[in-house]
Amino acid sequence: MVPLAERLRPRSIEEMVGQPQLFGENSPMRRIVASGKIPNMIFYGPSGVGKTTLARILADRTDLRLHKLNGTTASVGDIREILQESGSLFGSNGILLYLDEIQYLNKKQQQSLLEYIENGSVTLIASTTENPYFAVFNAIISRCTVFEFKPVTAQQLVPAVERAFRFLSEEQGTPILYDDSVVPYIAAGCGGDVRKAVNTVELAVLAGEKTEAGIRIDTESVKSLTQRSNMRYDREGDQHYDLLSALQKSIRGSDENAAIHYAARILEAGDILSVCRRLLVIAAEDVGLAYPMAIPIVKAAVDSALQLGMPEARIPLANAVILLATAPKSNSAYLAMDAALADIRAGLSGDFPRCLQNVHFDGADAKQRGQHYRYPHDYPNHYVEQQYLPDTLRDRVYYQYGDNRQEQAAREYWAKIKPKR
Repeated sequence: MVPLAERLRPRSIEEMVGQPQLFGENSPMRRIVASGKIPNMIFYGPSGVGKTTLARILADRTDLRLHKLNGTTASVGDIREILQESGSLFGSNGILLYLDEIQYLNKKQQQSLLEYIENGSVTLIASTTENPYFAVFNAIISRCTVFEFKPVTAQQLVPAVERAFRFLSEEQGTPILYDDSVVPYIAAGCGGDVRKAVNTVELAVLAGEKTEAGIRIDTESVKSLTQRSNMRYDREGDQHYDLLSALQKSIRGSDENAAIHYAARILEAGDILSVCRRLLVIAAEDVGLAYPMAIPIVKAAVDSALQLGMPEARIPLANAVILLATAPKSNSAYLAMDAALADIRAGLSGDFPRCLQNVHFDGADAKQRGQHYRYPHDYPNHYVEQQYLPDTLRDRVYYQYGDNRQEQAAREYWAKIKPKR
């Protein structure tokens, strides 16, 4: 049986929902559709937001010969077969190639398209759920215009859900009765995915109670059908990294509520390892020396979570998230390390000062024999001034004390002991 989302697929831009940035009045995309002349394009966005639908609408407006391939299954042979047609009678008017999930094609497969895109014998419409500037070969990007599709809002989804109920009622020749809260619940519970929302309507009708008045659908049954549907999560895709980024930035910004929200979303998707790894990084990168104990505390919470497993793992991880979000912040150590690495990568290293070298034989050309290392513990306050950095970096300063109590206390301590330069 053909899914309802396919049976109801829009045949014009006017029937599509969402994407006002693309389909608004006098938008470039509307003018492209009206012109009937299709440029090379890449549609970027999550699943179920209209990328394939728009490609089909565009194909219907041209006299180009349409071919469809999916990057997950297409081979070089499949692509070559279509490209060879461009020089035949079948492709005399040109070929429109709709390539879904282009990110799954390897570099060689993508490169095979370049010559044909360049000379205009093939017009490419590609779609991807991943950022094309990372997932698509640069030479393809430079020959295409990228259009970004966004998740459809719940308000924008309401007309599609209502249309789906009307369609099924007419198709089955029976009234479909549902609570007032059913439509907004489906619209809000499918993560901005039109396809998912429409297919949820079909499931709700199939699971509905058949009565003399018609098919009855209640909110509780719809809730069970949409459970976890609003989760958009792919461990290899943009959403994975967006959520981890949102988690870290919320903790860095000391917003414990947002941090818990994003951690919960990742855990609900079953990805406990990513949360654990990211929290360990945050403890060192964003809290750092402002509260050094955050590192062992978070390590203990992570170890407990991994030993417990879900659902109990959420408890120590919640402690870690809130501790990090509400802790004072410092990235001074992180910045110091990056500054040192920048010098090393620029070739600024140099030999060790003689006093730091392991005791060994002095060469014949040594101007001063002996190591002359002074042992700090033999001096007051366990400190004595001597050179530690190589000569080429002798006066380099990498670390700047953070403006938090912990680091300022250390600064004041050493200011009393180290001689002023």
